[in-house]
Amino acid sequence: MQVVRVRKNAMLEVDKILEKCGDFSRLQLVMLLLFCLINILSALHYYSQTIISFVPKYWCADGVSASFEPPQESICLPLDRNASSPHTCNSYDYELYMGYESFPSEMDWICADAWKLTLGQSMFFVGSVVGSMVLGYLADVVGRLPILVVANLIAMTGNLLTIWGTNVTLFCIFRMISGIATDSNFVMMYILVMEYMRPSVRTLGLSICIGLFYCLGSMAAPWIAVLMRSWRGFLLATSLPLLVVPFFYLIVPESIQWLISKKKYDKAIVCLKRVARINGRQVEESAYEEFIEECKFSQQNEKTSPHLLHLFKTPRLRRNTLILFFKSMVITLCYEAVSRNVQGLGISPFVMFSLSATAILPACLLIIALQDRIGRKAMASASLLLSGIFISVTGGIIFAASASDKTTTLLVSLSVVGRFGVTVAYNSGAQYATELIPTCVRGQGVAAVHVAGYAFTFFSAYILFTRSIFSPLPEIILGVLSLLGACLCLLLPETLNRTLPTSLEDGENFGKNDRWYTFSFMEKRTPSAATLATQNVKMYSQSTESAVYF
Repeated sequence: MQVVRVRKNAMLEVDKILEKCGDFSRLQLVMLLLFCLINILSALHYYSQTIISFVPKYWCADGVSASFEPPQESICLPLDRNASSPHTCNSYDYELYMGYESFPSEMDWICADAWKLTLGQSMFFVGSVVGSMVLGYLADVVGRLPILVVANLIAMTGNLLTIWGTNVTLFCIFRMISGIATDSNFVMMYILVMEYMRPSVRTLGLSICIGLFYCLGSMAAPWIAVLMRSWRGFLLATSLPLLVVPFFYLIVPESIQWLISKKKYDKAIVCLKRVARINGRQVEESAYEEFIEECKFSQQNEKTSPHLLHLFKTPRLRRNTLILFFKSMVITLCYEAVSRNVQGLGISPFVMFSLSATAILPACLLIIALQDRIGRKAMASASLLLSGIFISVTGGIIFAASASDKTTTLLVSLSVVGRFGVTVAYNSGAQYATELIPTCVRGQGVAAVHVAGYAFTFFSAYILFTRSIFSPLPEIILGVLSLLGACLCLLLPETLNRTLPTSLEDGENFGKNDRWYTFSFMEKRTPSAATLATQNVKMYSQSTESAVYF
């Protein structure tokens, strides 16, 4: 996760000078287009873990004749076994999905060796935790733009090396390398685009880009695999386009706020002049000089801020922080597991994956339409409740239909609705955490919350693996976790139309009189509340520059 150590008043000065240089003109439109490309590339990279791991129907090929008719379900043991037959299988045959050969079907990592694939998938998320912390720290040291390039090159390197990772040790190492890039390969561009855009269009512009192009990238991923016919071809086809990212240096400027925070004033002016030139603006030299002087003045009396552990010193702040940690873990785990849970539903996993991905855009549009109307708590609780119910019902239907023909249409519909709810919870939950954590520790706090979420995704592969023990068990686990998260969100205070906490004391007293049934849409909206909501939107736009998430 990314931490930006710039004081609020310095941020406001950046917004003022960008108004003169152009904060929604040609450069911003080009950066939005590049951000759309990053959304597609990051979706292909993130879901490569799922695509290469599809397990087709299989059966033991020992002693099977050429005219043998495949069984209805996957079978590990020899089909003609008796009391004297061995309880092991030496070779397997597969019924490939649309002719696509996945990693487990090539390596025979099924049955007794299925743990190897699960371990490798888990190492991808270990890498994402390490990468989020290490690359986030380096982004504070060397800048956002270099880390954007490095993260995408790491993603390409990890995926290409996986092509040669044909034993469990190399596979785990190379998937971990690939996972290091997860989050940073997207977040750095998110930061840069957001900083250079007018605050009033940030949420809409970025949400539309993410909702539409991340959705397109997700829907396209399985069909690229079908086109390439093998997991090696898929990794090659989705990794080589990342070579275009280093050319972003020719267009995308470095973060002005990072340059100011490091007191690299000359380079900040160079970037601003470049923005003005591309946008066709004429800005007087005195405006740049005044901007630098104001930034220097705002940085003169900087004090050491409280650190992360101070969030746990007082009871209410500690409770809220722990709930945010648990909520992040549940939402991130459910998002990851539900996104990958495309097998065992009676439909081709390629079709199921694309249908599931269609939930991404409507989820983003729903957040835009409702989050500022019904409030953060209602959105977080309702989305988790919705996803928990539909995921649990899906598990129940799988169990009930296990001995008969599965109601495929109903299963697929419930799964897509569950994905929709989890996506809403995942995308809206980030803003809730940003607003609840006091400004003085917001960067560290939000970073810790999201790293905890990524760390918990380590268990997603193991939860999906429980399907081999009891077919509806993954849905039962995910449904229960979602429902528990929905209940805990009711204990959090509402933030919509309220002055956000700035100090630790504010955080301890924030929403002290709220009850679990207190929701923003139940309160009478006044003109002053509307003004406050506008101020909070501005505060949120600035706070996301000090802690960025996906």
